[in-house]
Amino acid sequence: MENICLLRPSEENDAAASRLEEEGPGFSKKEDAIDDATLVHSNHHEVHYYDFHIVYSASYRVPVLYFRGYDSEGLPLQLNEIEKDLPACSAKVLLESKWTFITQEEHPYLNRPWYKLHPCGTSEWMKLLFLDEAALAENRVAIELYLVSWFSVVGQVIGLRVPIEMVNGRIN
Repeated sequence: MENICLLRPSEENDAAASRLEEEGPGFSKKEDAIDDATLVHSNHHEVHYYDFHIVYSASYRVPVLYFRGYDSEGLPLQLNEIEKDLPACSAKVLLESKWTFITQEEHPYLNRPWYKLHPCGTSEWMKLLFLDEAALAENRVAIELYLVSWFSVVGQVIGLRVPIEMVNGRIN
């Protein structure tokens, strides 16, 4: 997946939105409607683009999610900027989980610095998803769903979700 765009509103816009919500029942949106076409927009919105690659790690024997972020001018994002784009629940997971953390290293095929969700615990938590290995060997559906299952966990850390159609197509 490449060129995934995230638009992050500035803190000022968040504060303005919360002030509008506090106006109460006397505030009529109909009377005070704002026409966006008449507003002069400033650069308070930062647009960030992300590229995601799934690469198999021969040493860990699991898939690894590599990603990089960059701004509208093509400049790479630092980790602290990327962390601001992550879902709120991810910050807690990344701090507390022994199985999930972000590291930066050279992309194995592109030879450029990319971030990745470190795969050190992936094998262990994937075993939790497929507790009965005998059933895994017998059930071809489970094998086909391995990557989808992996991505349904890993993707949530960075705000990506597996489309339900993808799961339904594999089950039926």
